[in-house]
Amino acid sequence: MTASRHLSTGPEETARLLRLATYASISVALVLILAKLVAWGLSDSVSLLATLIDSVLDALASLINLVAVRHALTPADKEHRFGHGKAEALAGLSQSMFIAGSAGFLLLEAGRRIISPIAVEAVGLGMLVMVFSIVATLLLLAIQNHVIRKTNSTAIRADALHYRTDLLVNGSVILALWLSVQGWAGFDALFACAIAIYILYSAWEIIKVSYDHLMDRELPDEQREEIKTLVLVHKSVRGMHDLRSRHSGTVTFIQFHLELDDDLSLLEAHKISDEVEMHLLEAYPGSEIIIHIDPQSVVGHEPMANFS
Repeated sequence: MTASRHLSTGPEETARLLRLATYASISVALVLILAKLVAWGLSDSVSLLATLIDSVLDALASLINLVAVRHALTPADKEHRFGHGKAEALAGLSQSMFIAGSAGFLLLEAGRRIISPIAVEAVGLGMLVMVFSIVATLLLLAIQNHVIRKTNSTAIRADALHYRTDLLVNGSVILALWLSVQGWAGFDALFACAIAIYILYSAWEIIKVSYDHLMDRELPDEQREEIKTLVLVHKSVRGMHDLRSRHSGTVTFIQFHLELDDDLSLLEAHKISDEVEMHLLEAYPGSEIIIHIDPQSVVGHEPMANFS
């Protein structure tokens, strides 16, 4: 997971970038569907059919992303006090189901073609369409990677993951078409099988990330250590405990107990807490931070669930 400290956008800019990525994804997917449909119709290549199905699923997944991102950007309300960020993780799970289903279909179709190979036609057109697909996908990934760096969006990260696999898919289709021309049509179906297996692997990667977000998995250890360092660097802080963290959509949630001197006034303690919070927000912009202040003398005498 990309460290949240690299984020540098406010809520409005984040919303704009997420919409840009989703609209770009849908547009590219629709253009590629049309191009691959024509190429497959003329060539009858099962590996071209594989990448056509993949593009159809890309379009469906991107549409799900669009709906999920719009919902995730909805401000917190009375029924959802922590916002709607988990809609992105749900979108990721939906994408994985689409992707896994396409892989199963491809394996069946490729198996049929291995048993009964069919000669591939219009190879030149198929290769040209694949080259066009690679160029379009690279442009889309450049946009998505920029958005991911700025927003750390789970939905866009999942979308970019299977578009990255598309680069390998399209490259392998070019090789499969060329090998088929060299004398054995079975190469086309074998490459389709390899593509299907890789698609299944991609689906599993999306499932893992989405599951972690839905189950409120803690931030990676290196980020938790960084948070502790940022808190303890304040000269008035005597310690911290009960650090809890999670990620939901584009928002990072951080909460912990802050240990301060016993003789501080409430106003002084509040001021120190605000300074610690501002320091954290410089590294994790847009985060939701909750700090509970403890007198240092009571630490160790109060019940707490310390998993840090």
